[in-house]
Amino acid sequence: MNPGPIKTAVYIDGYNLYYGRLRHTNYKWLDVVLLFESILKTQDPNSSLEAVKYFTAPALAKFASHGNASTIAQNQYHRALLASYPTKFFIKQGAHTYAKTGTSLPTFIVGSPYDRNIRSHVWKLEEKKTDVNLAMAMYRDVAKGLYDQVVICSNDSDAEPVLEALKEDFPNLIIGVVSPLRERATDTRSISTSLSNFSDWTRKYILDEELEKAQLPTRVLTKKKTADKPPHW
Repeated sequence: MNPGPIKTAVYIDGYNLYYGRLRHTNYKWLDVVLLFESILKTQDPNSSLEAVKYFTAPALAKFASHGNASTIAQNQYHRALLASYPTKFFIKQGAHTYAKTGTSLPTFIVGSPYDRNIRSHVWKLEEKKTDVNLAMAMYRDVAKGLYDQVVICSNDSDAEPVLEALKEDFPNLIIGVVSPLRERATDTRSISTSLSNFSDWTRKYILDEELEKAQLPTRVLTKKKTADKPPHW
C-alpha cells in the first residue's frame, strides 16, 4: 500500500537563487511553484507541494544595474507569482542597509598581499533579515505540525543552525536541500556541506531545461492590472 502524500513546503532564499542560478540568464521570470512541483515529483512522487515561501529584500534603484526599471521588474515578478498562486505562494521581504557616507575597506591590489593600511572608500550594501525570516518561518511551521517535509533552496551556510535544530527536535521530519547552482558550475562554488550534513536528500543543481519549462506567462492577470515580464528580463 502506498503511503499518503508527503505534505511539503519549500523555502527559497531569493538572493541566493538569483545570484547563484538566475543572474545572466533568460530565466528570471521563473514560476517557482511549477519548478519545485517538478523537482519534488522527481525526488519522490508522493510529495505534495503545499506552499512555496520566498524570502528576499526589495531592490534599490540607486544600486541596481537598470535603476528604477529593476525595482519595477521585481515588483512585477512578485505580483505575477502572488496572482498565479494566491493560496500557495507567500513572500516575506527583509531590507537592504548601506552606509550613506560609504565605508572604508582594504584595497585589492593584484599581486600584492593583504594590507589593512591601504584602504578605499566604497559603498557597502548588505541584505538584512532574509536569513532570520527564513529560519523562523521554517521552524515555526514545523513546530505547528504543518508539513511532513521541508525543502530549502539555498547554498548559504547561515541556514545550518535551523536545519540542525529541526533535525534534532523533529527526527521524523524530512529535510531536503536544493542548491541553486548549475549542474556543472564553471566557477569555484559548490554545494554547502554544512547544509547537506543535516538533510535527508540533496539536489546539487537546477537544470537549464527545468528553468525553461517553468516560466510564467509573459503577461499575468492580477486583480488590479496585468503583471508583464520586464523587457530586460
